[in-house]
Formats: sequence, structure tokens, C-alpha cells
Amino acid sequence: MNYTEINAKTWDRWSEEGMTWTRPITQEAYAAVTEENFTVYLTPCVPVPHEWFGNLTEKRLLGLASGGGQQMPVFAKLGADCTLLDYSDRQLDADRAVAKREGYGINIVKADMTKRLPFDDATFDIIFHPVSNCYIEDVQHVWEECYRVLKPGGVLLAGMDNGMNFLFAQDEEPLVVVNRLPYNPLKMPKEEFERIAAEDGVQFSHTLEEQIGGQLKAGFLLRALYEDRDREGCGVIREYAPQYYATMAVKG
Repeated sequence: MNYTEINAKTWDRWSEEGMTWTRPITQEAYAAVTEENFTVYLTPCVPVPHEWFGNLTEKRLLGLASGGGQQMPVFAKLGADCTLLDYSDRQLDADRAVAKREGYGINIVKADMTKRLPFDDATFDIIFHPVSNCYIEDVQHVWEECYRVLKPGGVLLAGMDNGMNFLFAQDEEPLVVVNRLPYNPLKMPKEEFERIAAEDGVQFSHTLEEQIGGQLKAGFLLRALYEDRDREGCGVIREYAPQYYATMAVKG
């Protein structure tokens, strides 16, 4: 089984278990969304600034690995023409269910983002890509595909893991280093890989050179960024350092 298929099944299982990032928006929260009152996340805790979006009316927006029925309903309510790409059946089903419940249209695509994205060049105005490239080995491919499918002047909004969660043991204090970075389970012995994959899927850490440098290499112009931490109760690393960052970049 390809490691991305393992990750898709892992997210299916997490959805069945009700993990935080698989719980769809409620009817009440959806009804309350307005241009002045909405909240979406690229990282665990810090909301994405509204100015990063501009007016979403009739903008073509791609939610890249953004299933779960949380962000796409908000963008649809704000008038965007939404397309969702994800590889987890359960995460896609959550967005289908919310769209049916609220009566809006959405283009839902099941695809593996390690492959060529199934869209024409210069299709989208905005790509919304929450923390998820920790589930793929080669992020440069994703940045180049994002650049290809965005229109000139289009915006890439991306959330990323900075590697801290892989460097240290999550629940030990003081912090204990347990891995070298960058972390790549595909290079581990078979038995260790299978144990890790069965618990948390196949996850990777990526360097700043891969994440920020990779966007620049693809042709993007970096406009803004912020850092973030895990939510309370998600391990002790958050008490010591940020673990995530989000970027706003524009297709030059």
C-alpha cells in the first residue's frame, strides 16, 4: 500500500473517532457566518486574518487537503466558488453532508496531492492549504502544482509544521529529543515503520528550505506569515515553542 493510502485510511479512522479536525461546522455556526464574522484556521489556534482573503464573492477557491466540513462551508457562505480536494473518503463525506444540509454547491474531488493536481493551469484565485503537507514526503511538487493551478496574482494560504513535534517527545517534561530532523519514517526499518504508521499514519517533518524556500523556488512572493502552537492539552511542547506557521504568498 502506498503511504498516502495509509494516511487516507488513518484520516478515515480519525473521522470515525471524532478527532477535532474531522468535526463539521454546526448549523448554528454556519448561519452566523458573515463577511465581518467568520473564523477559519490554517494552524491549530490562530485564526487566519480576514485581510488575507479579501472579498471572496465569486472567487474560485481550492481547499487543498482541506476536508472535514469545517472551512469550505465558511468560504461557500461568503460567496466563493469552492472546490475541495482530499484523499480521505470520510473527510470528503463530511463536506458533502454539510453542503447538502445547507443547500450550497461544491465541487468535491478525491485525489492524491503527491500526483499532478486534476485541474487546468490558472484555474483558481485562492488556494487554502491547512497543515497537511506533513503527510507527504515531497512538498516541492505541491508548491509547483499550486503555482500552476493558480491564476496570475492568485494567493496561496498555507499552514505548516516546523518540525518541533517530531524532534521532541510530546508528553515528557523537560523535553526529550527523540528524533533527528528532518524526520522521514520511510527510511526506518520495516518493523518500526509499520508500528508508527498503524498509530498516526505516515508523517514527515520538513525544513524551512523546503517550506518557505520551496514556495519561493516555485515562483511565489511571500507577503505575510505568523506562528502558532498546539491547542491546550495537546502535549507539553506548546509550552516551550511554536510548532506551526502559516504563510500568505502570491503568484508572481
